[in-house]
Amino acid sequence: MANPDADPLAFDDVVIDFAGRRLLRDGVVQPLEPKAFAVLALLAGSPGHAFSRDEILDAVWGHRHTTPGVLNRVMTLLRQALGEDAQAARYLHTLHGVGYRFDLPASAAVSAPTTTPPSEASHAPLPPPPRRAADTPRAFPRSALWGVPLLALAAFACWALWPRAMPVTTESAPVSAPATERSIAVLPLANASRDPEQQFFSDGLSDNLIDALSRFDGLRVIGRMSSNRFRDSTADSKAIGAQLGAAYLVNGSVQHADGAVRIGVELVSAADGRTLWAEHYDRPYRDLFALQDEISSAIARALQAKLLLPDGEAKQGDRPPNGSLEAYSAYLHGLKYWHDLDWPRSAEYMTQAVQLDPGYAMAWAHLSGALSTAAVFSKEAREVASEHMHAARLAAENALHLAPGLGAAHAARAYLQFYDFDYPGALAGCRRAMQLAPHDGTVLNGCGYVLAAAGELEEALRLRERLLSIEPLYTVNHLEYADLLLAAGRLDDAMKSLRFAQSLSQPASAPPYQLMYVAIARGDARAAQEVARQQRPAWRDMNLAVALQISPDRAAADAALAHVLANEAWVDTSPYLIAQAYALRNDADQMVAWLERTRDRHDANLHRVLYDPLILRFRDDPRLVAFCGKVGLPPPGESRALSIDQIHAGLAADH
Repeated sequence: MANPDADPLAFDDVVIDFAGRRLLRDGVVQPLEPKAFAVLALLAGSPGHAFSRDEILDAVWGHRHTTPGVLNRVMTLLRQALGEDAQAARYLHTLHGVGYRFDLPASAAVSAPTTTPPSEASHAPLPPPPRRAADTPRAFPRSALWGVPLLALAAFACWALWPRAMPVTTESAPVSAPATERSIAVLPLANASRDPEQQFFSDGLSDNLIDALSRFDGLRVIGRMSSNRFRDSTADSKAIGAQLGAAYLVNGSVQHADGAVRIGVELVSAADGRTLWAEHYDRPYRDLFALQDEISSAIARALQAKLLLPDGEAKQGDRPPNGSLEAYSAYLHGLKYWHDLDWPRSAEYMTQAVQLDPGYAMAWAHLSGALSTAAVFSKEAREVASEHMHAARLAAENALHLAPGLGAAHAARAYLQFYDFDYPGALAGCRRAMQLAPHDGTVLNGCGYVLAAAGELEEALRLRERLLSIEPLYTVNHLEYADLLLAAGRLDDAMKSLRFAQSLSQPASAPPYQLMYVAIARGDARAAQEVARQQRPAWRDMNLAVALQISPDRAAADAALAHVLANEAWVDTSPYLIAQAYALRNDADQMVAWLERTRDRHDANLHRVLYDPLILRFRDDPRLVAFCGKVGLPPPGESRALSIDQIHAGLAADH
């Protein structure tokens, strides 16, 4: 590794200050992580020497078994900081199958540090855009600002055969991909800004890139929830690609400061970590939307993907139609809190976005979703919840009026109809939303609940499977998929899905409570009780009361149920679970009575009735039929889900 006491090394407009552990370009300190500078010091300290990946990993990280993927990201950061293009490298060269080599131009010399004092350099503005052709500002039509949506994705077309050769080429010579490997994941772009508060910005650009690539024919793009599991991961590209089911990975970094934005992006073959395309961009912040389109188009060209033409109605994307970067920033803030499940804060920022641009349909759709979700799940006072639901309806109508072809807008209204037990309206809205946004994970996940709640089991299963292809590591989807598999009597498949969901929890958590219901469906009282006992203390007694209802020890079953009924907290918070316990006791009167309490509390669990095997054992009972009609649920006899008795009968027939 380079001697930390070595004199600074100067070449072209670059100075490597080994002692100060700084890289300066055009007199401006470039933000580099300590490990990134260590790699630079190693390579630049021995110019012309070829270092293997293992040598670099050993020298900088002290081991080599978990970090090749990180090394790819570090190389992207270094190229960005050096201001060079991977396809026409001047200094940092990739030696395919070997590693990396740092070359110095003939003009290089040992030099004194830049005259910019450290105190000034740390606050110096970003340099102007480099003098490369790729960074020359281009004219950009105003219509393009409607751009690529962040949460409402475009149609997904059939896959055509691609040749298997994968040569590394320049941007003008696209890379071909195997027909079975036309899949790509965008890993979270690193926040290279000095300000950690800019994390929302780099995450927002990552999401935009995911969305943009989803508009290209034949690309299967992994969703945000799965890709984000590899933020700061030390796993290598092969391991990440295998877990995500992606043949290609996109990684890079974002720096936003002083009216400029700097983005470095790299396209990597997941199988061997080869860099297939890389570029860095320095632009004025005002050109952000044009830059987003340029990056996504460059990656798509490298993979020979063609942009899908919009069908039918025009769609509006995630950008404000008036081009307001302030509105876009508010939207990205709102999106951050949306993904953090902080619905009230998300609504605050989405409100700012629509105030800055009243024509911002995507922000209106998300405002509606944030308000309605807060009203239903945030335990708001009834008056506040009512006001939020009213505002959510107005926001959804605004979104639909502004952009009738926006899938997220149709989904926002469908969710409101769902909460109001208007199942025909909710189903129609969701089917339209899924048609318009077939790759929008938020739309698919929400509509999955609607289809299941309406008893449309087969359609709900297909939808969950579609979402699994987009979000293979999204825990919630695996859990919901398992619920549907259980309702279809596919107990082994449900068990596999639940075990996989459990494996995604780090650190390991209690087994999913749904395993208790699989055990109940199998008639395995001991296994059901074991799962119940492993739940968190706050839920343990309630789950055990349900599990014990299939036990041959009737005294224990009676005592467990009496215990929870004597606890006002359980009676107030868990009437639906008590209804399930009475269903297992074959007591329809008490089951419906406790469902009535669920209705009085506006409990979202009520939407599970039509795919709950325990409740559906009374699907033809006049008491349950009357209850469903009263609250607005479809007739239980129309549900495609199986009852617990039908599942038992199927198991007996199989044996």
